Amino acid sequence: MPHDDAAAEGMWAVATDQQTNSRIVAAFRERTPGSAAFAEQAADLFPSGITHDSRHQYPYGIYVTRAEGPRKWDVDGNAYIDFFGGHGSLLLGHRHPVVAAAVAEAATEGTHYGASHPREIAWGRAVQRLVPAAERLRFTSSGTEATLMAVRLARAFTGKTALLRFRGHFHGWHDHMAGGYSNHFDGTPTPGVLSGVAEQTVLLDANDLMGLRAALAARDDIAAAIIEPTGASFGQVPVEPSFLHALREETTRHGVLLIMDEVVTGFRVARGGAQAALGVTPDLMSFAKILAGGLPGGAVAGREDVLSLLDFGVTAKAGREKIAHQGTYNANPLSAAAGTAALEVIATTDANARANATAATLRQALNAVLAEERVPWAVYGTFSGFHLFMNPDGAVIDPLRFDPLAMPASALKNQPKDLAAKLRLALQIHGVDTNGRIGGVLSSTHGEAEVRGAADALRAAVRMLRADGEMP
Repeated sequence: MPHDDAAAEGMWAVATDQQTNSRIVAAFRERTPGSAAFAEQAADLFPSGITHDSRHQYPYGIYVTRAEGPRKWDVDGNAYIDFFGGHGSLLLGHRHPVVAAAVAEAATEGTHYGASHPREIAWGRAVQRLVPAAERLRFTSSGTEATLMAVRLARAFTGKTALLRFRGHFHGWHDHMAGGYSNHFDGTPTPGVLSGVAEQTVLLDANDLMGLRAALAARDDIAAAIIEPTGASFGQVPVEPSFLHALREETTRHGVLLIMDEVVTGFRVARGGAQAALGVTPDLMSFAKILAGGLPGGAVAGREDVLSLLDFGVTAKAGREKIAHQGTYNANPLSAAAGTAALEVIATTDANARANATAATLRQALNAVLAEERVPWAVYGTFSGFHLFMNPDGAVIDPLRFDPLAMPASALKNQPKDLAAKLRLALQIHGVDTNGRIGGVLSSTHGEAEVRGAADALRAAVRMLRADGEMP
């Protein structure tokens, strides 16, 4: 894939500006005048009028004022079945009573002490209870910070400089991860990133065992390999479990640390994350999202000997320089309260199983709609996630028998942007919110009503696209 994806994005922006005659866009505008007004104000404040790239939407995104369980409501009073799920952080749904009560109690006691506090210990114990491989951990404010610290720890521990990554896998926005996710698949640096940083990254394709073995055999300077364990974007481009096991074996053989990015999968696919579900133990791991119960928070965790490079006493005794790590909001009391409460619910209920089971039912229901409407697309995914494959190359597929592993990664990752943008608007018009890739995650609060609502919305959205001249 070329590294000029930014140019393609610009072409898409021009194309969407030409949708002024679209009945879908007109219906969306008519339904959301309040969101339009807020979007106009935001345009004077923020680049593109947004505070997160994933919230970019033409002609503007919805503005939400409240949420509960599997649903949320915008400023115009429209209700949505929510599959965006707080960017994946809400396994327990919006405003879970146990989590909300814990945050409310913590807020009455103070929001920031500038000191250690008992709640951070409870939070750390809650993580260790579910993830035995987290021998030591350090809280951060985000998943990006967690993967950044994991890379720094790996380099310091091994004395090596290079990082092995997989194309399409997202690990945050810091310099080491800026390219190779949605563009610059050739390893060239993205704007603002030093060429020397990009040159220390080895980019491979997941599921390519021969390529992995060749790269590890050819270089002795690789400190760590980092991977999304279920595949790029929570399995939009799936990783075969056998490849993950092989990656663990090969990294061990070559003295390379394995970093498992569990920011999305941690505590979602199973209580112990993907490492528990798939039976692969990493050396280091990153957490965020569900970790903090929907509030800001992340963590890097893993082997005690590696995390000890953050330890004043251990490094002094060993005569090594300690890795410095600050962070004003590390283990913030409110995040600690929310995270501890959420992890307790996950540890003591069937929240994971319910979300996973409902997602499987949803995928079946959506594929049934596509088959009935004779649309050559497919919905797929694992655990509590789903993705819509919009078949950009026109392959002959059956939505009821679709195998994503049989498709090239480029086809899975590259949605037809203009069509996807219209489809998302049509879904929102009919009360369903997905992410911009037309996929999402489920919570333990999604149920039969939400499955039926999503299937009805997809059927109506497909028919709107046809009426708009977008589909045969």
